[in-house]
Amino acid sequence: MATFLYRLGRGAFRRRRLVVLAWVALLFAAVLGAATASAPTSGSFSIPGTEAQRAFDLLDKKFPGMAADGATARIVIKAPEGAKVTDQNVKTEVEKVITGLKTGPGAAEVASVDDPYTTQAVSQDGSTAYVSVKYKVSGMELKDATRDALKESGQDARAQGLGVEIGGDALMVAPETGSGEIIGILVAAIVLVITFGSLIAAGLPLLTALIGVGIGVSSITALANVLDLGSTTSTLAMMIGLAVGIDYALFIVSRYRAELAEGRARDEAAGRAAGTAGSAVVFAGLTVVIALVGLAVVNIPMLTKMGVAAAGTVVIAVLVALTLVPAILGIAGKRVLPAGEKSKLFGKGRAKNPADTDAKPKPNGGTRWARFVLRRPVMVLLAGVIGLGIIAIPASKLEMGLPDDGAQPVSTTQRKAYDLMSDGFGPGFNGPLMVVVDGDKALADSTAERIKGLPGVAAVAPPMQNEAKDAAIVSVIPKDRPSSHATEELVRDIRDGSGDDVLVSGQTAMNIDFSQKMNDALLPYLALVVGLAFLLLMLVFRSILVPLKAALGFLLSVVAALGAVVAVFQWGWLASVFGVEQTGPIMSMMPIFMVGVVFGLAMDYEVFLVTRMREAYVHGERPGQAVVTGFRYSARVVVAAAVIMIAVFAGFLGASDQMVKMIGFGLAIAVLFDAFVVRMAIVPAVLALLGHKAWWLPKWLDRILPNVDVEGESLRKHLGEDSGPADGPDKDRELVNA
Repeated sequence: MATFLYRLGRGAFRRRRLVVLAWVALLFAAVLGAATASAPTSGSFSIPGTEAQRAFDLLDKKFPGMAADGATARIVIKAPEGAKVTDQNVKTEVEKVITGLKTGPGAAEVASVDDPYTTQAVSQDGSTAYVSVKYKVSGMELKDATRDALKESGQDARAQGLGVEIGGDALMVAPETGSGEIIGILVAAIVLVITFGSLIAAGLPLLTALIGVGIGVSSITALANVLDLGSTTSTLAMMIGLAVGIDYALFIVSRYRAELAEGRARDEAAGRAAGTAGSAVVFAGLTVVIALVGLAVVNIPMLTKMGVAAAGTVVIAVLVALTLVPAILGIAGKRVLPAGEKSKLFGKGRAKNPADTDAKPKPNGGTRWARFVLRRPVMVLLAGVIGLGIIAIPASKLEMGLPDDGAQPVSTTQRKAYDLMSDGFGPGFNGPLMVVVDGDKALADSTAERIKGLPGVAAVAPPMQNEAKDAAIVSVIPKDRPSSHATEELVRDIRDGSGDDVLVSGQTAMNIDFSQKMNDALLPYLALVVGLAFLLLMLVFRSILVPLKAALGFLLSVVAALGAVVAVFQWGWLASVFGVEQTGPIMSMMPIFMVGVVFGLAMDYEVFLVTRMREAYVHGERPGQAVVTGFRYSARVVVAAAVIMIAVFAGFLGASDQMVKMIGFGLAIAVLFDAFVVRMAIVPAVLALLGHKAWWLPKWLDRILPNVDVEGESLRKHLGEDSGPADGPDKDRELVNA
C-alpha cells in the first residue's frame, strides 16, 4: 500500500493544478446541490423495539389525526401580584393568545389548542394557568413562521402586566454555540503557526480541512430530504470532519517537511510523505469510519444515518489528505518552510544532497521526553494509570437520562416556564405520562384506578376513548420532575403491573426508553468498535501487544473522561467554572458518543505516533531507539493536533444548551487525557518495558495476515534502498544513558 500511496502523492504533486481544479469543481458542485435543495428537516425519529414507540404506533392507528409524535408547547401565564388568572381581564388576554394560535401565522401546523378554563389547567391558588398546544409535526420540523408565532403569542399579555413564559419541545432549535468555536479555530491557527513556523504551512491544513468539510456537509445538505437526514447530521459531520481533516493534513505536511529536511527533492518528499504518513492516515481514517458506522448497533435509524454521513465526511478527509494536500504543497513550493530553512535546504530551486544535511539531528522536546520515559518507565506508567484511575472513580456513579427544560439556562423562557409550572402545579406537570390502553372502557377504567394507587402519582385524568371505543388514553401526572429517579420508577411500576395491552408513552417515557436503549447498546458497540479496530491495528503494527495496549489505553482515557463529566455535570464539582447552572443525569447519548468520536481521534494519534516507531524498528533501529525516533518526528505534531482538537471542542463550552456544553467538555477532556497521558506517557512506558516483545507476532498469524506495509518497507525496496538488521536489545541501555 505504501508504494501505491507514494505514486498517488507524487502524481498529485506533479499534476497539482489539475488535482486542485478537480477538488474545487467538486466543492462547487456540492455547494450548488446544497443551495438548490430544499431545506433539511430533523428527519423522522423513532426508537424501534421500545414500549414508547409501540405506544406511538398504536396511537397513530387508534387515534388517526392525533399526531401523537407531534411537537407540544405550554404557554404558562401568571397573574400579577394580588390578581388571579380567573379575573375577567386576564381571561380576555388568555383568549387572545388562544385565538392567535388557532388563526394566526403557522396555524396550519397546529393540531389543537386547549383552553385552560375548560381543561382545568388552572392552579389551586388561581395564580397560574397554562395553554397546551399540540402540533402536527415534530419540534425540529416546525416552520420558522410557526415557531415565531408561538414565541410572540404572549406579547400582548405581557404588555398588560401578565407573566408569560413558553416551554415544550416546539421551541427546539439548533443550540447557539456562541463565539467559542471561532476562538477554537483561532487557537488552532496559532498552534499551527507555532508548530510549522510558516503561515503558508499553518494555513494549509485549515484550508484543506475546510474544503473537505465543505464538500461533505454540502453533500449531506443536498441529499438530506432524499435520504431523510436530520438537520443535526451535518453538525456531527462538520465537527468530526474538521477534526480529522486538520489532523490528517497536519500529519502529511509534517512528514513532507521532514523528508525535505533529509534532502529529498520536493516531488519525492511529497510521494514519501503520502506513502508513509499517508498509510497512517488511511488506517487512522478506517478506525474512525468503523466507530461511526458502528452506531448502527444501537438500532436507532437517526443515529445510524448520522454515523454513516459523518463517516462519509471522514473518507473525504482521507482522500483530501492523500491528493489535495500534496497538490497544494506543490503549488506552495518552498513557502511551507520557515525562512531560515529555505536557504539551508535549497540552492537555486534544487534540494541539497542528503549527505550535506546533518547526520545526527539535534534533540528536541520529544526526544528528551522519550529518553526520560525510557529511563523511568515504571514510574511514568504507574503515575499515568493511577492518575486516570482516580479521575475515573465518579464514572461508577454514572446516571443517564435526557435533560428536560429544567436543565435550560435560568434566563431562557423554557426554564422560566418550567419553574412556573413547578411552583403553580407541581414538578410532575412538566412531564405527564401518556398511558395508552388497547381495549374497552372497562379495561381503561381499571387501569386508571390501579395507577391511582401507585406511589409517585400526583393525579390521574379520566380515560379518554377513541371513536371506535376500543382504545383509550389515560393521562398520569407524576409527583416528581420528569428526569428524576422517582418518575423513572413510576414508569416501571405502571409497566410491571400491566399486560401487553397497556403501554406507557409520552415524552418522559420516550426519554427513559431512549436512555435504556443507549445503555443496553454500549457494551455491544464497544466490543464491535474495539474488536474491529484491534484487528485493523494488528494489520498495521504486525503485533498483538501494541493493539491491545492501544485499546486498553483508550478505555482508560474514556472512563476517566466520563468520570470528569459525572463530577462536573452530575455532582456539580467546579460547575460554576464551566457555566453549569443545573446538575442532573448525564445525557444518555454521551457514553456512546464519546466512545465513537474519541476512539477515532485517539487511534489517529496512536497510529501516527507508533507507526513512526514501527517504521524505525523495521528499518533497523533498536526498540528503545525506535521509541525515541518516533517521538522526535511525531510528538510535536501529535501534541499540536491534540491542542487543536481540545481548543475546538472546548469552544462548545460557550454554548447556551447544556447538552452541547457537556459534549464539548467531555470530548475536550477525553482528548486531553488520551493524547497527553495515554499516548505521550503510558504508550512509550509500556513499549520500553516490552522491548522487542512489543513487536512480536506468531509466525502462523504473520503468514495469515496480509502485509499492508504501513512502515514503507516495500517502498524502500521499490526505491532501491536497503535497511540494515536490527541491533540487539542490549544496546537499548546505551540510548537510555545517552
